[in-house]
Amino acid sequence: MSASPQVNPTADAYRSHSRVFGSFRYVYPVLSRRSGGISLGINLNPDRVCNFHCVYCQVEHATAPVVEFLDLGRLLDELEASLRMAADGSLFAAESYVGIAPELLQLRDIAFSGDGEPTAVRNFETIVDRVLEHKSRAGFPDLPLRLLTNATLLDRPGIGRAVRRLDSAGGEIWAKLDAGTEAAYRRVNRCVIPFATVLYNLLGTARRVPLVIQSLFLRWDGMGPSDSEIGEYGERLAEILDQGGRIRRVQVYTIARQPAEPLAEPLDAARL
Repeated sequence: MSASPQVNPTADAYRSHSRVFGSFRYVYPVLSRRSGGISLGINLNPDRVCNFHCVYCQVEHATAPVVEFLDLGRLLDELEASLRMAADGSLFAAESYVGIAPELLQLRDIAFSGDGEPTAVRNFETIVDRVLEHKSRAGFPDLPLRLLTNATLLDRPGIGRAVRRLDSAGGEIWAKLDAGTEAAYRRVNRCVIPFATVLYNLLGTARRVPLVIQSLFLRWDGMGPSDSEIGEYGERLAEILDQGGRIRRVQVYTIARQPAEPLAEPLDAARL
């Protein structure tokens, strides 16, 4: 008789980043590798508005998006309810967390991350202010607030002010850089905004607040990034530092869940 395959509940939970949480529209908990525990996501883009169209995107596009102006009151109500659940432990009682190590079932951050680019929301600056206010009121003043962004809109004045307030409150900016050249950027991120604009925004922001750089590398049509491309990527990081930017850390990772594009595959561990 063959042995049953071993089940790794932690690995399964890491692979599941569903934005569905009860009847909530905007707020959802996930077990996050990079946060080291439970991250409370805030999905500002149920309309799936994003100016990147990455080959590795895992956002579900088979059904019609919710197209409406973001309901900030509902978002804040959901956030307060989720924080109450974290305080009394009920947030960690979901069936999907059975078998997860207790040290991982801790609320580690609140993250603006979802089905699109968070900074594309019209009233992003106001949302940041209100979320900071509500998490402190709920008894979580030191819980980090993180922004996951593709950096294309960081040069807008309102976004810049929001970023500085987030940083001054102990939060972090996790900014995407998946390539070292224009060609690789267009191949992977498929964005019409010039790569030079992304680099300009990364440098300008890093001169004001330290950044966490998030970089996903993958195999596309069987081919991973060349040594030359990785060298160019390293040069882009060095240029930020050489010109007065601050990088808190760099997160290098690969595909963890099935993307929509079948030609996009994870990079093997040795190459990563």
